[in-house]
Amino acid sequence: MNYPKRIICLTEETTELLYLLQEQSRIIGISVYTVRPENASKEKTKVSSFISGNIKKIKSLKPDLIIGFSDIQAQLAHDLIKEGLNVLITNQRSIDEIFETMSLVGSLVGRNKETSLLIDTWKQTLDLISRKAKARSFKPKVFFQEWNEPIITAIQWVRELVEICGGDEINSNIKNMSLAKDRIVSKDYIAARNPDIIIGSWCGKPVDYNWIHSVKEWKDIKAIKENKLYEIDSSIILQPGPALFIEGVQKLQSIIEQNCL
Repeated sequence: MNYPKRIICLTEETTELLYLLQEQSRIIGISVYTVRPENASKEKTKVSSFISGNIKKIKSLKPDLIIGFSDIQAQLAHDLIKEGLNVLITNQRSIDEIFETMSLVGSLVGRNKETSLLIDTWKQTLDLISRKAKARSFKPKVFFQEWNEPIITAIQWVRELVEICGGDEINSNIKNMSLAKDRIVSKDYIAARNPDIIIGSWCGKPVDYNWIHSVKEWKDIKAIKENKLYEIDSSIILQPGPALFIEGVQKLQSIIEQNCL
């Protein structure tokens, strides 16, 4: 069977997975936001941001497959397809869908077995974390914030991980909303749910704790009054790939666990 030999990865998680599978030689182009693995940014040509790309440079590299993620890349995918290029865009949102997408990518490079072994290891990690969390009597209420203006709550896989780690995700009624615009909530909405913990991961910028403290509607929130405010780097929690299971869930677990003592 012939597998693609010249792959461009428009997002970091595919790059990281291919490196873990020892298939990095197939990668000819990556996103400028790629930080994992560290040597990828030194070895590979940068061809895109998240929502845009250098079409001319991409074409010049003669890729036989371009892999991206999310409806947000729809226009970029459209432009690449119009140029006659092969494009695969996935829209995974749940943990199960992330694993399914990894399996798909693994199969595309002939690494089914190796990918399955990685996924099994990460599933075991989640199971251990879940069993430990279930032994605790207290479930802190967690507000995970992806953006501040407008206020965007956590994507589905983060909500699922909060529950696995023993937290009570306060926006569980909208957990299956896949688009960011459907996860916008008001300040009053958050205040009414009075979270014990606020965890921020603002894409592309650090969490502004002064902004959080300045929201007048939140002055009586327990998390604010007790300064239970935390940050997780978006590269390990908001990308649907290996980093989520290698570092992201452990960071989330640590935050929730220390608030259950």
